[in-house]
Amino acid sequence: MTAAGEVKGIKGWPTAERPREKLLAKGPLALGEAELLAILLRTGTRGKTAVQLGMELLKRYGTLKSLSARLPQELRQPGLGQAKAATVVAALELGRRLASERDRPRAQFRASADVAAHFMPQMRDFKRETFKIAMLDSTHRLIKAKTLTVGTLNLALVHPREVFREAVVESAAGLVLLHNHPSGDPAPSEEDVKLTSQLVRAGEALGIPVLDHVIIGADRYFSFADTRTLKS
Repeated sequence: MTAAGEVKGIKGWPTAERPREKLLAKGPLALGEAELLAILLRTGTRGKTAVQLGMELLKRYGTLKSLSARLPQELRQPGLGQAKAATVVAALELGRRLASERDRPRAQFRASADVAAHFMPQMRDFKRETFKIAMLDSTHRLIKAKTLTVGTLNLALVHPREVFREAVVESAAGLVLLHNHPSGDPAPSEEDVKLTSQLVRAGEALGIPVLDHVIIGADRYFSFADTRTLKS
């Protein structure tokens, strides 16, 4: 069988059984490990499909854990050159880092003091006003923090669409808004109050409540929730 024949063979599979199409239609859980590896390998070699190459890798190393411990040069074989080996190693390393991320305890914000303790060390010395969102799950544990703007804070720059787009993607149950005052004084400005009200209203409409807006100063902070000024 020629290399061209191998490609023709893959193309000749029923669409629903081709690894990439199968993943798109049914999701990754519907694929076996060899099929997932085949998507990374993309093509096979003379007389072997990408799925068969994936099966050979699994047979040679026994488990994904053992495979993930290999360097790219160890994986190289006919049909699996430097580029394919690097792709496999990179994908398995991402999986290892994801597992490590899941095992790491996530910060939990029960009060504004918890928020300030977590973010003040990194934000109090910022020379420019920086606006962040902290996305939380239903137990108020941090899912992800994201910087949205750097520079002068105003209603035009911090748009609800940008604030809540990421929260929807991350399936956040609530948000904490944060920004710093380079002057060191965390007292809210009139613009801060307007922005907070606008975002609280947007959160109410989307079902993702804004739980607090914390302003970080030099050695102290201001919490809209603590001062009962968190309102639409």
